[in-house]
Amino acid sequence: MNITQEKVDALNVVVTIKVGPEDYQSKVDDAVKKVQRQATMPGFRPGKVPAGMIRKMYGKSVLVDELNKILNDSIHQYITENKIEILGNPLPKVDDNNVDWDNQKEFTFNYELGLAPQFEVEVSDKTSFDYPVVKVDDALVDKYLADVKRNYGKPSNPEIASEKDVLYVDINELDAEGNITAGGVFKSTSIGLDRVKNESAQQKLNGAKKEDKIVIHCNELYATPLDLGIALGLEKEVAETLNCNLQLTVRNIARLEDAELNQELFDKIYGAGKINSEEEFRAKIREELGLMFVQDQDRKLFTDIENALIEKYNPQLPEGFLKRWLITVNEKPITMEQVNAEFDNYARAMKWKLIENKIVKSFQIAVTADEAKEEAARFIRSQYARYGQVPKEEEIDKITASLLSKEQEAQKIYENIYSGKILQLFKNNFKLNNKEVSYNEFFEIQD
Repeated sequence: MNITQEKVDALNVVVTIKVGPEDYQSKVDDAVKKVQRQATMPGFRPGKVPAGMIRKMYGKSVLVDELNKILNDSIHQYITENKIEILGNPLPKVDDNNVDWDNQKEFTFNYELGLAPQFEVEVSDKTSFDYPVVKVDDALVDKYLADVKRNYGKPSNPEIASEKDVLYVDINELDAEGNITAGGVFKSTSIGLDRVKNESAQQKLNGAKKEDKIVIHCNELYATPLDLGIALGLEKEVAETLNCNLQLTVRNIARLEDAELNQELFDKIYGAGKINSEEEFRAKIREELGLMFVQDQDRKLFTDIENALIEKYNPQLPEGFLKRWLITVNEKPITMEQVNAEFDNYARAMKWKLIENKIVKSFQIAVTADEAKEEAARFIRSQYARYGQVPKEEEIDKITASLLSKEQEAQKIYENIYSGKILQLFKNNFKLNNKEVSYNEFFEIQD
């Protein structure tokens, strides 16, 4: 066997493999014998079909299979031994399809390789980035506190409705004289007053009492025919043509009373005796908000660094090769037009992966099996915690083992750990300029 390579340009090479009988004949003979042992044919005992007949019937397909195995092993061994950094996988050249399998003894096959670009990435304090820090001020704490009080609130049924209550009503269609239309629209439903956008309708419903009968035009109660149809269970065509007053008979009023800031609420959220005053409660909320925003701040920093490094190094890709390779490996048939339409996004992701790999290699970042196991266990505990449950350690170990045995799930876990380590590397090595911003400013700069 003879393997050579021809450099097309800095990012493309063609590897030529020449194969002769000395490379494949013994393997073909062994494969024919295997087929012979398994073959059955009328007039011959099982496994006793003459080798000549087997070669005549299956020889070509056996030769093709064995050559494919030899070529596949040889090309990948050649790439490994010569430390060639490739993108995608080797692509057989289309002009190699013209082979005389019946008579040819010497074969030549050509493979296209797309090469990874050569470059180095510097991660040092020579480069600086703004690190936005969300200011957790009193207004933000108050806003979060209001959400907590509402989320832990208690339901009640007041006598008089106010702007955030829910009315449970019977709705009847009225005729021109103000009487209930026989066979007309009827629906028992609920209406949240804070979702009623029409000012006139709001005024009529705000202050309503049980058993009140309130008349509102259908177009005032619901903003669009679609909303009207969904609320009253009407067909689209009926909702679009409906033009009448509706009588709402109030059957009940529901309200969610905000929870009081007392020891009962503190204990319910953080456990008995952990928080003992409103001042401590606000301080705890301030601390949690700060930690919560760290994740968003880090995500913003990582994105900014990713964009900056892609723009700075902009590693060149063997685009023609990659496009052909994408068409080949796609599970479903795909055209070059489709590949071209999506290629910019793919190329950007590929460039970042190349940069990321350079960083991992340069700084010798690694993830151990124990770290993956610990990360998987942490994820499992967090999922249980969402439902207020604490699993046993043996149960965590069992689920962790199952999770890491699944290739895609394990890959996600390893990638998350790598991303975390790379982020920490960025924070330790790049110069970061902390820039305090308000809550609203922070989410504006994310867009």
